[in-house]
Amino acid sequence: MELSLKFTTLILAVIFTGMSAGLCFTFINTISPGLGRLTDIGYLQSFQQINKTILNPWFMIVFFVPFLLNLANLYLFKDFSNSVVWLLIVATIFYFFGLVLITIFGNVPLNEILDKTDLSITSPEDLKNLRDRFEVKWNRLHLIRSLTSVISFFLLLLSLIQISKRIL
Repeated sequence: MELSLKFTTLILAVIFTGMSAGLCFTFINTISPGLGRLTDIGYLQSFQQINKTILNPWFMIVFFVPFLLNLANLYLFKDFSNSVVWLLIVATIFYFFGLVLITIFGNVPLNEILDKTDLSITSPEDLKNLRDRFEVKWNRLHLIRSLTSVISFFLLLLSLIQISKRIL
């Protein structure tokens, strides 16, 4: 396979993983603290709207494409140096376990609990209890997603640098 196709696939993985990491960073750095200042009903209503809005084709691309590109890179660079292969393996593991699986099995179930709740008929006490059960756990899981996506991005960048040194 032509080296430029391999190189392009790796560059795309870096870009899309960076976009995912940037989304996570932005959320943890600005959106979560901003939402945290709202009243219980304001917080929960806002999160319900975010959950509905984020499920769009662009988000799905930014969320799933890095993992698919990482798998492609593992195949395309399998015969490259051990250090590059290991960087790609670890980047893929961090992205898959730290972002994809935690989202699917951690954050999404919390989002679904929140989305199934009719906030307009929920008592103030129940709103507080729901927020208490949701907010801390969701933010903790999101912190893991943020850290692992940044680590994956960094590892992919290191592999790109190593490969660039060898071919340029």
